[in-house]
Amino acid sequence: MKCPITLAVEGTTDAAVVRRLLDEAGLETGPEYVKNGKHALDQSLAGYNNAARFSCWLVLRDLDRDAACAPDLRRQLLPTPAAHMRLHIPVHAVETWLLADAESNSDFLSFRGSVPVDPEAIHHPKHALVELARRSRRKAVREAMVPAPDTTAGVGPGYAALLIEFVTTRWRPTVAATRSQSLARLREFLRTISHVR
Repeated sequence: MKCPITLAVEGTTDAAVVRRLLDEAGLETGPEYVKNGKHALDQSLAGYNNAARFSCWLVLRDLDRDAACAPDLRRQLLPTPAAHMRLHIPVHAVETWLLADAESNSDFLSFRGSVPVDPEAIHHPKHALVELARRSRRKAVREAMVPAPDTTAGVGPGYAALLIEFVTTRWRPTVAATRSQSLARLREFLRTISHVR
């Protein structure tokens, strides 16, 4: 079926990542639904699946620690996917895919030290990115990504904006896919549908 891909994601960073991957595959992006969290996304999934009987959908939902593995969570959330529905589960979150491009991360965030070797083994990749930013030599990175000590926020006020800049200007999905199987699987799926469309 030849149609633009409608996106449904948890947040703005996820949307930027998916747009980048669709562009890389030469696929057209359709409408976007940014749900501001996995619970809102989960509640809308049945409706999206119904719409996917007639149009192409890609839903990105983090694994976090909600199931033992991505296939288990996919079966739990969407036991009967529609013909044109792709529910993809990053392990453990979309930030894992960004951490997987270690060299670009180090350069962009300008931090001392190294990125973890196996990003998919990190259960809290968002926290890992914040900790890397905390070691940044650039004050602007620290202020954007690291939460102020007097707040309960998990990330700084410019966290999403800075990551979106990274995704659109520096992130290399080809490199990242060599260290993230869940990213490699999505890229392979997108290449496959790109060739048959």
